Amino acid sequence: MKLKRMNRGLGVLGGSLLGLISPAVFAAEEAGERLALTHTWVGYLGVVIFVIAYGLVMSEEKLHLRKSKPMLIAAGIIWGLLGYIYTQHGMSEVAEAAFEADLLEYAELFLFLLAAMTYINAMEERKLFDALRAWMVNKGFTLRQVFWITGFLAFFISPIADNLTTALLMCAVVMKMGGDNKKFITVACINIVVGANAGGAFSPFGDITTLMVWQKGMVQFAQFFDLFVPSLVNFVVPAAIMSFFIVNDTEAHAKGEVVHMKPGALGLVVLFLVTVSMAVCAHSLLGLPPVLGMMTGLGLLQLYGYFLRMSFDKNIDKLREKASKANDEKALRACDQFVPFDVFSRIAMAEWDTLLFFYGVVLCVGGLGLMGYLAMVSEALYGHWDPTYANVAIGVLSSIVDNIPVMFAVLTMSPDMSVGQWLLVTMTAGVGGSLLSIGSAAGVALMGQARGIYTFGAHLKWTPVVAIGYIVSIIVHYYFNHHLF
Repeated sequence: MKLKRMNRGLGVLGGSLLGLISPAVFAAEEAGERLALTHTWVGYLGVVIFVIAYGLVMSEEKLHLRKSKPMLIAAGIIWGLLGYIYTQHGMSEVAEAAFEADLLEYAELFLFLLAAMTYINAMEERKLFDALRAWMVNKGFTLRQVFWITGFLAFFISPIADNLTTALLMCAVVMKMGGDNKKFITVACINIVVGANAGGAFSPFGDITTLMVWQKGMVQFAQFFDLFVPSLVNFVVPAAIMSFFIVNDTEAHAKGEVVHMKPGALGLVVLFLVTVSMAVCAHSLLGLPPVLGMMTGLGLLQLYGYFLRMSFDKNIDKLREKASKANDEKALRACDQFVPFDVFSRIAMAEWDTLLFFYGVVLCVGGLGLMGYLAMVSEALYGHWDPTYANVAIGVLSSIVDNIPVMFAVLTMSPDMSVGQWLLVTMTAGVGGSLLSIGSAAGVALMGQARGIYTFGAHLKWTPVVAIGYIVSIIVHYYFNHHLF
């Protein structure tokens, strides 16, 4: 009886559960090739399931429940409901095609992340980041300087490369420099996420959403660079505030530390740069997904690993001879600890909880999109609101929902806006994801890399600071680009 009352309260027809799921009393209408489910029990239930799963993700620190678990289950239930309803209406192929499209989107992201994480883990195993940390300490860089260096590198590299890979690389440096200083690592990770997302907003190739807007012809190629100053402000303002909360010292590490990298470490860096370049070229020159370049690079890494294994004994003998001549006992002991490089052990060390969480997010959002909620939100915003308010709201929405389907919904509706407004929504959709840790691919990836340190709750504490940069960047955009409105 309680279930019936709840269903009546949601406006669902029928007097029993069987009656509810019967096609004869189903209230949806066909909208083109899709069913309009936003005001039906299926739509309401889908939203409730997503909100519950989202709440469990937010409570990860307290519940100690891995974030992938609730999202995987939520995705299965949502698509199970969609599959049943579409089958009842003889439209199972529509749901199947939509699911496969979302699965393809996830597959590209999954393989891209897997390749990037494998490279990061490989460089970690070769002691590259330990050596980099020692170099920065010996050069006298303080934690505050490291905070700014990694933030600016994330900002300026992400428009050329990928903000996800850039964020992972900078996070590895921060974790090595931070040591046991969890507060520094948390703040630095937030800074990297903000910098990477802001840097990708002013380049047509910096983010998928910017590419979508450019390909749609809403903004010309050169006009994207009008967002440089607003994007820079979006990064610098919160970074300046957060930097005051960093203890400006290097007490975590002693100067004079020497770290001996394992054989092949520098070659690994070159190979990583080649891989990133292939990903960029595959995307910008060939019109193919960047994952093609990343997976090709993963194959090159496997080949390089084979070379390192074959030359392992020879390289170790050289290192021992060099250490003996220098009378370096520490280096000699390090040689005894070196083991042959195994690329598959690096793949196994990828952050699988993060990778599976991405599956749940992409499929849940895709399911809600098939129900019609993304289109409904877009219609509500641009049909009744001033474009400026709507574009600002899109940025806030992108901190909860993936910005790609949100931008797709906006482009599909194609509201009549000036170039300045299209630049505004391009920027807000990109940088709005920095408001929450799960609002961007970079944030989710760093939650996995700095697990237990950089978390949803830790980021949420700094959301007001990030929001200040978000608001100021919008004001700066209006000031510098007023002629485009």
